[in-house]
Amino acid sequence: MSNHMAAANANSIYNYHVVRQFSIMAIAWGIFGMGLGVLIASQLVWPDLNNILQPYTHFGRLRPLHTNSVIFAFGGCALFATSYYVVQRTCQVKLFGGWLIPFTFWGWQAVIVLAAITLPMGLTSSKEYAELEWPIDILLALVWISYAIVFFGTIMKRKTSHIYVANWFFGGFIATVAVLHIVNSAAIPVSLTKSYSAYAGAADAMVQWWYGHNAVGFFLTAGFLGMMYYFVPKQAGRPVYSYQLSIVHFWALISLYIWAGSHHLHYSALPDWAQSLGMVMSLILLAPSWGGMINGIMTLSGAWHKLRTDPTLRFLVVSLSFYGMSTFEGPMMAIKTVNALSHNTDWTIGHVHSGALGWVAMISIGSLYHLIPILFGKTGMWRTSLINVHFWLATSGTVLYIAAMWVNGITQGLMWRAFNADGSLTYSFIESVQASQGGYIVRVIGGGLFLLGMFVMAYNTYRTVRHGAPVQVAEQQPPSNTQAA
Repeated sequence: MSNHMAAANANSIYNYHVVRQFSIMAIAWGIFGMGLGVLIASQLVWPDLNNILQPYTHFGRLRPLHTNSVIFAFGGCALFATSYYVVQRTCQVKLFGGWLIPFTFWGWQAVIVLAAITLPMGLTSSKEYAELEWPIDILLALVWISYAIVFFGTIMKRKTSHIYVANWFFGGFIATVAVLHIVNSAAIPVSLTKSYSAYAGAADAMVQWWYGHNAVGFFLTAGFLGMMYYFVPKQAGRPVYSYQLSIVHFWALISLYIWAGSHHLHYSALPDWAQSLGMVMSLILLAPSWGGMINGIMTLSGAWHKLRTDPTLRFLVVSLSFYGMSTFEGPMMAIKTVNALSHNTDWTIGHVHSGALGWVAMISIGSLYHLIPILFGKTGMWRTSLINVHFWLATSGTVLYIAAMWVNGITQGLMWRAFNADGSLTYSFIESVQASQGGYIVRVIGGGLFLLGMFVMAYNTYRTVRHGAPVQVAEQQPPSNTQAA
């Protein structure tokens, strides 16, 4: 069968068009967001870079654009692509929703473009990970509710009685993020571009970090665990190690994560009991997190040899290692005595990026390498060797980045709380900045390597779409979803 006939057959069973759109845009926005990250990291080494196009290129304006681009543009597009693909394959039906399906794509791109315009202009609510002003927030809510209708509508019309566990994670993430966004973004508009939070003082801080940490817990964890539970078994050619553990993992994770946000507010005006509750829940959260990580890695039982020749599988498995490391480090940093050293230092930045680069980006990249040949009717990616190059660039870049920030963070924490015998500070703040210079240089190198890997991926994807070997046989009906479809 010709490539065109194979693609037509696939599209008669499933809606791959929107999955293709989100997959390509995930790569494009990844380059954009990570490029901004390298730029603002460079600004901390060479401050004159702040003056490229003042005030629009100042660190304070580009930093929220970087976080929104990598989390919601790159990560969001990857989540849309994979969830739309997985829910179709495991339910064995086309997407539900009609015009809502393209609306989720174009609406999401519009939100990102509006963020790229407004944030450099200084139009911001100043809430971390929720900086967008109220008109954009409303559009985002409409897109997200449409996403929920498409996803859960597809679940409702499934041809199988069973709902595969990946869909539990995708569904949990979609429903929770809707609540988080709508509640935290409640605001009183005073103009088209300015609003004030509906909450005040410590209550505003608590609502913000209930949202902020659960943006990590659900957007950046539960959603990507949905990827893990589908693409790791598929790429390894093995069933999930323990289906029972995956169900325990889901319920434990969503029950505990929602309570952990107050650990961002240690030693603040927040009541002490609320701080302690966040610390305890964060520590308990270690158990389901590691249960999921072990479940993913043990799925490779009997297939470890594939890691020698399959760099896509390497991306997926190494991402689980970073997931395990990040979800150990997070609870440790939530302990008040540890937090007294780590808070407001680069250690926090290192922790965030061990999760963002090592877990979120690498599981997304591995999933996209699995998806792209299927979506475009190719036998595989154009060059497996380029996937291997990308893997080593991403891994080495991540390790350099997080190691530099760990060293910086501990150095800063120790310097900030060093006192002389008379009670005065031993070091000035600027001395801690000077001591951090070497780590900032290493971070630029690490981020640059990761960004270079994304360019390699973009080139390999372009060549795959344009010149990849076409599939010559008709795609078969998917197998039972209990075997990860």
